[in-house]
Amino acid sequence: MPVVVGAVVGLGVYVLVRALMPTRRSALSQVARIDAMRARGTAYESARPTDHESGRFASLRAQVGEKVAEIYRQQGWEQRSLRADLAVLERSWEKFLATKVLLAVAGLFFGPFLFAIVWQLGFGSSPVIPVWLALLCAVLFFVLPDLEVRRDAAEKRRDLRRVIGAYLDLVSMSLAGGRGLPEALMAAAEVSDGWATQRIRNALADARITGISQWQALGQLGEELGVEELKDLSASLALVADDGAKVRESLASRAETMRHRELAEIEGSAGEKSQSMLVAQLLLCAGFLVFLIFPAAMRVFQV
Repeated sequence: MPVVVGAVVGLGVYVLVRALMPTRRSALSQVARIDAMRARGTAYESARPTDHESGRFASLRAQVGEKVAEIYRQQGWEQRSLRADLAVLERSWEKFLATKVLLAVAGLFFGPFLFAIVWQLGFGSSPVIPVWLALLCAVLFFVLPDLEVRRDAAEKRRDLRRVIGAYLDLVSMSLAGGRGLPEALMAAAEVSDGWATQRIRNALADARITGISQWQALGQLGEELGVEELKDLSASLALVADDGAKVRESLASRAETMRHRELAEIEGSAGEKSQSMLVAQLLLCAGFLVFLIFPAAMRVFQV
């Protein structure tokens, strides 16, 4: 067991040293990294969340986040899906990484503390258990922020899809009123002040500044947020942007499709909840039957 513990500790030190050592990157990967940073930072600089935290812990968190983010960049770990989830939640990538690392460090101390409580109760005496508990708690605490972000991002994407369906209807009505496609897209985004319409409005405003088409900006926003509906909308608008009638028909049919899909998801969710309630009722009935039968069964077996 000491040999196994020493091997695990040595492997952990080796992985830590390899992660902290900068690796030599090729010119192609460096150019791709610069292009990706430019696409993320320039096109939607106005949509990035602003930070107002201050204090010693905030500065420590910022420093840790920057160092860990630099390690991720050097190793080429992009984590695109996780970045899209953070973009939907309007959270900083550096702060998220700092939270993961700080929670992992807290898990290293929480494991031995948990073992001390168990040892006081008399359930454990092996000195190897605190090491495994520390590693297990560190890995668990490191993964917990990912699960939370993915859950919250999934809920917020559902809200975004509902807003996109209503937004397409508004654009179609604006086109039917005689407006052009760029004016209709911006006018429909200015109807509400919700976070989803604000992101769409910021993307359309940035498109005017950067000189790209508005449907291309919507596609980039869908790529950033991980929303397939926006990317499909961008592709369809690029094909029929010159024909107003086809644009109206395309937007109306797409909005109707999104409403049907949302209705199917709601019905499926309701069916799952009803099934879970049925299982809970069956368990209650089984427990009640056991409660009724148990005294009689005990008398029979005693006789």
